[in-house]
Amino acid sequence: MTFTRFIRPAAVAMAGASVLALGACASLAPYGPQGGPGGQGYAETAIETNRYRVTYNGVGDPAPVADYALLRAAELTLERGFDWFEVTQRWTDGRLDPRGGVRPTVSIGAGSSRYGGYSSSGVGVGVGLNLTGPGATSTTLEVVMGQGQKPDRPSAYDAREVTRALGGY
Repeated sequence: MTFTRFIRPAAVAMAGASVLALGACASLAPYGPQGGPGGQGYAETAIETNRYRVTYNGVGDPAPVADYALLRAAELTLERGFDWFEVTQRWTDGRLDPRGGVRPTVSIGAGSSRYGGYSSSGVGVGVGLNLTGPGATSTTLEVVMGQGQKPDRPSAYDAREVTRALGGY
């Protein structure tokens, strides 16, 4: 009876800790600069005076990650004194399974041994949970910035309008 009383609270505590760990891994970090190499957030590289490569690394659904990359491109455009930017190249990289979540596995094993005049055999069943959460996603934009009237092309964006539309994340 004592053994059963110990196991149940321990199992409940372990399950609760697993759920909390999964929740922490499964969310896109707040918008901001990259915390370190390969971490979540944005990073940019100047290619020319008006040309930049902007990358946003996140987890889970690629849509918010792509929006954050556009938002950073718009902010950078305004910081550099330009009015609009045009996306000349775009890369999206889903490095891990974007579905994430809990994926159970079951394994069955059997064995036997013999020592002297004694023999034994056993069967075991194991259940495992993959708690890695959603996979990493990265969007990289190469942008050219300009002043004045925005070109009439689908790949060109008004930096102020993008900031207004996406800045509320």
